[in-house]
Amino acid sequence: MATAAHRRLVIVESPTKARTLTQVLGTSYVVESSRGHVRDLPTGAAEVPAKYKGQKWARTGVNVEDDFEPLYVVSPEKKATIRDLKEKLKGVDELILATDEDREGEAIAWHLLQELKPKVPYKRMVFHEITPEAIRAAADSLRDLDTDLVDAQETRRILDRLYGYEVSPVLWKKVMPKLSAGRVQSVATRLVVDRERERMAFRSANYADLTALLDAGPDADPRQFSARVSAAAGLRIAGSRDFNAGGQLTAKQALHLDLAGADALASGLRAASVVVDGVEAKPYTRRPYPPFRTTTLQQDAGRKLGFTAQRTMSVAQELYEGGFITYMRTDSVTLSGTAIAASRAQVTELYGANFLPEKPRTYTSKVKNAQEAHEAIRPAGDQFRTPQATGLAGDAYRLYDLIWKRTIASQMRDAEGQTVTITMTANLGEPVEVANVTSGELVSVGDATLTASGRTITFPGFLRAYVAGTEEGDDSDDATARLPQLASGAALAVEDVTAEAHDTRPPSRYTEPSLVAKLEELEIGRPSTYASIIRTITSRDYVYKKGSALVPTWLAFAVTRLLEEHFSRLVDYQFTAQMEEILDEVAAGDAQRLDVLKDFYYGSEGYEGLEKLVGELGDIDARMLSTFHPVAGQDSGIAVRVGRYGTYIEDAEGRRANVDDDLAPDELTVEKALELLATPAGMERELGVDPDSGHRVVAKNGRFGPYVTEVLDEDAPKAAKPRTASLFSDMTLDGVTLEDALRLMSLPRVVGEIDGEPVTAQNGRYGPYLKKGTDSRSLATEEELFTVTLEQATAIFAEPKTRGRRAAAGPLKELGADPASGKPVVVKDGRFGPYVTDGEFNATLRKADSVEDITLERAAELLAEKRAKGPAPKKTTTRRRTTKK
Repeated sequence: MATAAHRRLVIVESPTKARTLTQVLGTSYVVESSRGHVRDLPTGAAEVPAKYKGQKWARTGVNVEDDFEPLYVVSPEKKATIRDLKEKLKGVDELILATDEDREGEAIAWHLLQELKPKVPYKRMVFHEITPEAIRAAADSLRDLDTDLVDAQETRRILDRLYGYEVSPVLWKKVMPKLSAGRVQSVATRLVVDRERERMAFRSANYADLTALLDAGPDADPRQFSARVSAAAGLRIAGSRDFNAGGQLTAKQALHLDLAGADALASGLRAASVVVDGVEAKPYTRRPYPPFRTTTLQQDAGRKLGFTAQRTMSVAQELYEGGFITYMRTDSVTLSGTAIAASRAQVTELYGANFLPEKPRTYTSKVKNAQEAHEAIRPAGDQFRTPQATGLAGDAYRLYDLIWKRTIASQMRDAEGQTVTITMTANLGEPVEVANVTSGELVSVGDATLTASGRTITFPGFLRAYVAGTEEGDDSDDATARLPQLASGAALAVEDVTAEAHDTRPPSRYTEPSLVAKLEELEIGRPSTYASIIRTITSRDYVYKKGSALVPTWLAFAVTRLLEEHFSRLVDYQFTAQMEEILDEVAAGDAQRLDVLKDFYYGSEGYEGLEKLVGELGDIDARMLSTFHPVAGQDSGIAVRVGRYGTYIEDAEGRRANVDDDLAPDELTVEKALELLATPAGMERELGVDPDSGHRVVAKNGRFGPYVTEVLDEDAPKAAKPRTASLFSDMTLDGVTLEDALRLMSLPRVVGEIDGEPVTAQNGRYGPYLKKGTDSRSLATEEELFTVTLEQATAIFAEPKTRGRRAAAGPLKELGADPASGKPVVVKDGRFGPYVTDGEFNATLRKADSVEDITLERAAELLAEKRAKGPAPKKTTTRRRTTKK
């Protein structure tokens, strides 16, 4: 620790960490926050310093001809931070960089050194938990900057910049403007698209199975139990696993039943005599899961708490900075000796010594090239606080509770029990003939095999503390099914037999947890980046959520096809994983930054580099790339096309219809396509003639939905506009009448006057409403547009305003103080949707953001972008002097 005469400046990333360190380190330390990254490659031409403008490499910020020298610029909102840190540096004797202990943290420390240019000695301080003991220990164990980690992070940043800035313009030209490609995001998108392709190619098979309810007699416990009919006439009853993705039976010696055949067999089995052939009992043991690492935390928080990966990491960051958990970006499942001791002590205290194994459990990571030797994610400190003792609430409490339970459970005894399988034979009095659907043969069934499986847990062990989350359809670890104790030869009575038809199901779409698991399985990307990757592919309209499932858009199909056909290596799963290995080698000092960048950009033996791939693209048929034939193949004549203004279908006759954004690609069937084409965009349905004006009235299906309009005469003045109105939500294009259309086009309706101002009933973008001057009030139903009276309108306007501009409404959510401005940040609902504000700047939430999931960190990011743009009417270009690396 420092002496009173020796002052040190400690720089961390966040104000929260700074406050904690200030309390622990004492007055001889000055602790300040950099508030995250302080500089990066330029994000636009306005950020490029004047002396580099005009140079061909300035667009990317990487001078490939000068050994891939990067050009770093300080972001506009961080200039004041750098000035403040430089001022603080003048009054100290030593600089300590206490940013996070991973590659990104090491890079932030290096960037700070490049900007601050300290004339005093400097060191690195690292800790994996923000507790007084860990901070003091770190202050006594300072180290030098790890330049290998810095090189690894810089190499990754340059690779990603070259990939994005060289490939994205190809997408702009051939698919749609403002699209983006990324080294990992494009591969993640391809994964989601590939799964949808599997679903689209999938052909369902129908099959039936049977379940028998058996009675073991009055002395049995339980008396009745269920068994499945597993075989008949020596043939295994076909189930879902016996069919391939094309709907064909692949299992040999299998009996494929339909519902009629299963019903016939069920009738015969109801009168059958059943005898137990054998009982097999095996001991059951389930070992506890290792403590959380980043990806397993994201997966379990998604499955058990419903958190997105982004939400999980944001809450975990708050817990870490608040001193509740250890560092949350880690590949390690190792626990320190003190953590093991704390876990074992708490197991004994809360569950008893019987739940504690004789020896401490140790875990090793199975992640290849695990990054940095962090500890697993666990409660902070050498004595763990129970969730109830933390004082936490809401999401923070729920996530801490999950981490605490998993950590404690990892040091508990195995769960123990018994699995039992009972095999039985049913002899039918009279043979039953059933058809084998696949072969068409008739099979005579005189006997059938029944199987019942069960599991009992005799000692819960770690399951008393923690049960892992599961994907839909999977059994949990604590699931049990009791069977009676039976002996071979025991006779059983048949209570009932039921037959049930099923259809094989396509592979499930990825959810956030399962996509994270797949990325980790393929060793693509870093665990710390998965949350931002998923946020990127959803915000770019490549993927959207349907419930918890991730569904690709047709735009994602077009982009993926282009990349597969012209940049196949860049979206190859194995190549992307190999790049991660190479970056790990750079971090370990076993590979050189420059060699890696040259191989990627210029190519290596047997591989073309990015420069050649982009420079020698040749002719690309943009229309072909964006045209798909998912509806019964090309023979149907129906094509899906991704246009610049949206996705549409087109048939052989040239008829077109827009495809709704929320219609999943695998749901675009022949029937659905024909339904859309029956009411295509631009198609008219004549309703009649307006008796007052003499104009024809037609119903149309437009880009924004069905509507009615009048057709003006050809010689009508150019300034004349036809009356137009959208259909009500309960109306259809086929069902709307002339009377309906004339009512709709009569809007807005004058209701009367209040305080001398006219009141009108109108149908708008956000539904029906009343308007009085600049004030407005929503109506409950569309029909009220025609029925609301002046008296009712007066009463509505007398009530406090609850919608519209919400002049008197409070915020939807309070997030805390903005790290940059210090002002309170809140979420509000505006005319164009929810937005965040600090009272001075407003930033609209992006498509991937939601009021429920938005965090202070994300809000600060949006506000920083808004501040950086400055007021729109007063745009000025400021000359920036920025130091090159």
